[in-house]
Formats: sequence, C-alpha cells, structure tokens
Amino acid sequence: MLLHIIARGKIGRSPEAELVERYLKRLSWPYRMTELPDRGGTMPPPLSPSITVLLDERGKALASSELAAKLDKWRDRGVRECRFLLGAADGHDEGERASADLLLSFGAATWPHLLARAMLAEQLYRATSWLAGHPYHRQG
Repeated sequence: MLLHIIARGKIGRSPEAELVERYLKRLSWPYRMTELPDRGGTMPPPLSPSITVLLDERGKALASSELAAKLDKWRDRGVRECRFLLGAADGHDEGERASADLLLSFGAATWPHLLARAMLAEQLYRATSWLAGHPYHRQG
C-alpha cells in the first residue's frame, strides 16, 4: 500500500525537511510526498481503492498502535493508497473534512505545519516498523 503525504506549503531546506526525509527514507513501504501551494494546485488523482486521512485539530487522537492497526487493516482489505492530507495554516474546509475517511489529530496542542509533517513521517515509520516486527516501537 502506498503511503502518500499530500501537504500544503513548501518545506524547503530546513531542519524539519531533514527530519521528514530521515523518517521517510527508513520506510519499508512505498511512499510519495506531494507538495501543493497554500491555495489552489491540482490534487493528484488517487489510486483506487484509496483511504483519505486528514490531519485536523478536530480529529481523533490515535495511539501509535491504533494507527498501525488501521494501516494493517486497510492494507489487508486491498487499499492501494493511503493519502494523508495536511492543510495550510488555516486547515481544511468542511467539504474536505466531510469527504475524509478519518480525521487524525496529534492532540489538543497546536503544532507548526512543518513539525506536523515531521511527526506524521515518524508515526508512519513507527507504525510500519511495528507491523514488520522491528524493535523500533516499544509498547509501554
């Protein structure tokens, strides 16, 4: 299953970009990173069937093990692409929220957009490592 991060805004050359790249390079699952402008731009067409996960402050906070279980279930159901959408500074509109399969939150705190991207990359690495039986994740 393709893990596709679709993010509004350019990360450029920054410490956050290095952190995102560090975790994405470790993934054993296929991945793709797409950057769109803050407004407009063309959303890449999804592979079918696909799942859309919106990172949103109103979403559900999942434990790392819960995210891993969802990825495992989706992969086993034959989902070809799991799309993770990160909005611009103003987030997502109601239409995008309504059409998503899952609204995912990294908790009640407000996170900088670029840091949220790095946190997502780390969580995807953690989840896929767990599913592969790798000792990176430590269940406490």
